[in-house]
Amino acid sequence: MTLSRRDTFRLGGAVALTSLTATQAATATSNTAQTVDPAHSFSPGKPGVDYRPVITPNGVTLPFKIVDGVKVFHLIPEEVDHEFAPGLEARCWGYNGHVHGPTIEAVEGDVVRIYVTNRLPAATTVHWHGLLVPSGMDGVGGLSQAPIEPGQTFWYEFKLLQHGTFMYHSHHDEMTQMAMGMLGMIVVHPRRPQGPMPDRDYALMMSEWSLEPGTRRPDPNEMTDFNVLTFNARAFPGTDPLVAATGERVRIRFGNLSAMDHHPIHLHGNVFTITETDGGPIPESAQHPDTTVLVPTGATRTVELVAETPGDWAMHCHMTHHVMTQMGHDLDLVMGADSEALQNALKPALPDSMIMGTEGMGDHGKHIGMGHMDVPENSTPMVGANGPMGYITMGGMFTILKVRGVVDQNTASSFYKEPPERQARLATADELTRDGIAP
Repeated sequence: MTLSRRDTFRLGGAVALTSLTATQAATATSNTAQTVDPAHSFSPGKPGVDYRPVITPNGVTLPFKIVDGVKVFHLIPEEVDHEFAPGLEARCWGYNGHVHGPTIEAVEGDVVRIYVTNRLPAATTVHWHGLLVPSGMDGVGGLSQAPIEPGQTFWYEFKLLQHGTFMYHSHHDEMTQMAMGMLGMIVVHPRRPQGPMPDRDYALMMSEWSLEPGTRRPDPNEMTDFNVLTFNARAFPGTDPLVAATGERVRIRFGNLSAMDHHPIHLHGNVFTITETDGGPIPESAQHPDTTVLVPTGATRTVELVAETPGDWAMHCHMTHHVMTQMGHDLDLVMGADSEALQNALKPALPDSMIMGTEGMGDHGKHIGMGHMDVPENSTPMVGANGPMGYITMGGMFTILKVRGVVDQNTASSFYKEPPERQARLATADELTRDGIAP
């Protein structure tokens, strides 16, 4: 057959178009991090066999049962009385009696069926944040599904096409419902793991709340001035520590569904590698060591490390106001003021007043804890906790990674003791003289 010039151009254009379409399809598949064939059937992944179950500090994992090869979960939105920290409680909205909701855990390729029974006084939905699901299962009220009215039970079912760290939350009146606590973590383990399995796998959800001292309802109308910052809906000293034995591989999954803020999470004493986002695994060639990971709002980040140095290592948001709880933002600046003169001036009108802050706010929580200062009911303004070396002047989005040679039942509740030669201390007069230091 002889091809004309026009036929040649026509055929060349078709070949080019086919090549471009194939390239775009391959790129799309890569970008969605889909790693299993939707048509292929898999047996349900088993905890302790196919994956090491994730640990949710201060939280729980949602139980499931298997019916005809499908993992069946039951999620119950409802009001929950929740404690953020000792002395600070609120009437929140959550799931299955918890704030935040239980972690949903499964394996790539599993088919999951999730029933949602609404026991709230308002309609709701559930959005599976980051998961690739059919449009009708996406959970956006009014767009992809009808809202779940109070008393109704809705059915969701889909195959898990990717692995990684994801989240779920209300997507109906989400400004109100997420601010009240309606969110949780989803962990999907790989069907065929690449690389070593972690010895400890932790999940931490970050969120922020507005809770005025003396009140018992989070304020969903707040836009900027959040005063309770949490890991898994707990503020230090209410946060459970993470523990690890030396030499263990530790994975930490961070999710951020804060209303307005990103969180740079800094870990002391350890170097980690950022291995995943909610979009999928980061290629090994693009991974790099770090000690701080920025977790944008609406996103997840996963880091991995090998615990090497024993100690109690602080892990916290490095936005400094995020490690304080219910700080008074509307107070006048008194740094540098004459506290005695100011106290005397106020005594006629406020005889029980106690001036704080002229030299910083570090002792504020300690004085409250010792009973020196009255505070409003149900409040923990700028309260930290007693540590082994004094008062820890941080609260909020703060916790501790406890690394030990051996982890036992006492590790979480005990503090690490360094040998004297490795412990910072008060310098002696002889040392100062020897080294020519003028204090």
